[in-house]
Amino acid sequence: MELRQLRAFVMAAETKNFAEAAERMCITPSTFSQTIKSLEQELKVDLFVRNSHETSLTEAGMEILPFAQNTLQQAKFCEDRVMDLKNLSCGTLNIGITHSFKTVASDAIMLFVRTYPKIKLMVYYKTMQELLEMLAAGKVDCVLSYKPSTLPSTIESHTLFDDRLSAIVNEAHPLASLKEIDLHELRRHSLVLPTAGMQARNALDQLCKRMGVELAPHIEINEVTPLLNLVQTSTMVTILSRSSIDSFKDLRAVPIIGSEEMLVGSFHILKNSYRKQSMKVFIDMLCQAATVHKRMGLL
Repeated sequence: MELRQLRAFVMAAETKNFAEAAERMCITPSTFSQTIKSLEQELKVDLFVRNSHETSLTEAGMEILPFAQNTLQQAKFCEDRVMDLKNLSCGTLNIGITHSFKTVASDAIMLFVRTYPKIKLMVYYKTMQELLEMLAAGKVDCVLSYKPSTLPSTIESHTLFDDRLSAIVNEAHPLASLKEIDLHELRRHSLVLPTAGMQARNALDQLCKRMGVELAPHIEINEVTPLLNLVQTSTMVTILSRSSIDSFKDLRAVPIIGSEEMLVGSFHILKNSYRKQSMKVFIDMLCQAATVHKRMGLL
């Protein structure tokens, strides 16, 4: 049994289409079909039910799929170890970042790229749930986000810093001079909020439920930068983490009463998995950036 056979098998299981799987692997459909056929002959069992529209796994195929995926992941760990022996002179680091966390991560990203220009840095901005699924599947090496209320048993979380859920306004807004604000007060203002599923919104919804407050936003946006741009040029109020305005000098973050310890900046990795040397260096840079921000009063 060869790794190329397992790669073809897993790709076919994911795409449910031999032609698409062959295209993704950059081989001809006939070569791909022969690879699957040779694996089936070696195992003496059919792995797929084939028809003119798509393929599906047989019972045997479903049984061995997780083992094939694990074998490929272990093989990738071996490749990563070899790459690390080259003193960070090559390789790829895959980082997942939630939208609410990207401002905090930007300094570490720029420092890493300047320090290790030969390492390809792949950054994925998605929701926390999507990124944790990518982490579990081995598609990213690390996820940066605020700590979720629950984590899959295969993932471990490490704290970087404590943040605070805050009302974000421009410097000319009447709320800008407040040291903190009650959630009930925000009902009197025009709100533009992050959409459901974003971590700041999740924390806000939890706080509203706890406080018995219902907020009615006029606008909802699933990206942090457009939210902040809108607040910059209007009297609207958004609710995000305090650190989200690090690069916006004309905005103010007013901490919301009762939101202490609701946003914990963290990085998440797979338990019992190989840690790339490049990931360790990146996390160190991220910790340094968080320390600098905290000293400056930005966190």
